[in-house]
Amino acid sequence: MPQPIIEFENVYKFFGSHTILSDLNFQVYPGEVVVLMGASGCGKSTALKCINGLEMVQQGSIRVRGKEITAPPKGFDWNRFRSSVGIVFQQYNLFPHLTVLQNITLGPIQVKKTPPKEAIETALMLLAQVGLENKAYRYPNNLSGGEKQRVAIARALAMSTDLLLLDEPTSALDPMMTAEVLQTIHDLAHNGITLVIVTHEVNFAYRVSDRILFMADGQIQEAGPPEHFQYHLTHPLAKRYFAMLQEGFSQEDLILDS
Repeated sequence: MPQPIIEFENVYKFFGSHTILSDLNFQVYPGEVVVLMGASGCGKSTALKCINGLEMVQQGSIRVRGKEITAPPKGFDWNRFRSSVGIVFQQYNLFPHLTVLQNITLGPIQVKKTPPKEAIETALMLLAQVGLENKAYRYPNNLSGGEKQRVAIARALAMSTDLLLLDEPTSALDPMMTAEVLQTIHDLAHNGITLVIVTHEVNFAYRVSDRILFMADGQIQEAGPPEHFQYHLTHPLAKRYFAMLQEGFSQEDLILDS
C-alpha cells in the first residue's frame, strides 16, 4: 500500500466556542479521487482549506506528502508549500487585467521561478487539457463562468501537477456551465492527479470518485466507494442527505440536524 499523500489524525478545529472539526480522521492516497459531501456547516470546506494551511487547527495532526503541517518546523516556507497544493474555490479569483495565459503563468514565474518560455509552454498544454487552447489571449471578462472556472483549474494545475483541491467548483454556475466544468474534472480524474473535491453534485460524485466521505458534526460518519452510497448506506443522516439530493433539493436546503 502506498503512503498517503494526505493524512488527518485526530484533528480538531474551533471557531470561538463552535467546534468545526471534531476528531477528524481520514487518508487520501496518490492518484485517488476523494469526494467530501455533507450538509452546509458540516466542516467539509474547512477540512479542505486545512490541507494547504489556509485554516490552522488547534489539535491533531495533518500530513501532506509526509510533511507535518500542523506543527511545522521553524522557518517553514508556507508560500512554497501552498504553491505545491493547488486549490480552486467557488469564485474564480482571476486577475481581470491579465490575459488567460498571464493568469496561468504568473504563479509559476513569480513563485516557482519557472523560466517564462517553459511556463508558457506548460500553460498552453494545460489550456488544451481543459479545452480552452483558443482562449489564451482573452481577458477574463470575455469568458463565460464555466470558462473562467476551467482557467482557474488550469492555473492551479500549473502550480501543482499531482494534487488538486476543489471547493464546490460548480456552485455558482448554471447547468450548461456546470456540465463543462464537471467534464473537465472528470477528465483530470483519469490522468493520475490526486483530487479532493467538495461538491453536492451527487451523480458526478458517483461517476468520478474512488471514495466518498460523508461528513456530519465535523467527522467522517460514513465512507466508501460510490456503490456503497448508492446501495448500502447505514448512517441515518447520510441516508437522509443522499435521498434529498436525489430528490432535487439544493445544497441550501440540506441543513440536517444530528
